[in-house]
Amino acid sequence: QVQLIESGGGLVHPGGSLNLSCVASGTLIYIWDMGWFRQAPGKQRELVARIVRKTDDANYSDSVRGRFTMTRDVAKNTVYLQMNNLEIEDTDIYYCKANFLRTDHWGQGTQVTVSS
Repeated sequence: QVQLIESGGGLVHPGGSLNLSCVASGTLIYIWDMGWFRQAPGKQRELVARIVRKTDDANYSDSVRGRFTMTRDVAKNTVYLQMNNLEIEDTDIYYCKANFLRTDHWGQGTQVTVSS
C-alpha cells in the first residue's frame, strides 16, 4: 500500500523559510511523477512544483519560481520542497502527490502559515 507522509509545515513570518518533506512507503518515488500542490479553503488545489519520473527535472508554477526548490532523495525515498522568501499569499495546506498514468496517491497535507 502506497503512503505519502508530509511534514515540515508551520508558522513563519514573511520572508522566512520552511523545508517540507514527503516520505513515501510501499513504493519507490523514482518511478512516479512527484508533485507538491497547495490548497486554500474554498479554492482549487494548485500545482506548485513537480519532478518528472526517472529524472531530476523540476518544474514550478510562476508564483513560486525562484523562491521554491523541489528536490528528491532516492535513497531516503523522500521529496522536499525548500521554500524561501515566503509571502503571506503562500499560506495554504501543502500536499504531496505521486502520479503515474491514471493512478494518483496523495498525502494528508501539512499546514503552512505565513503571518506577521
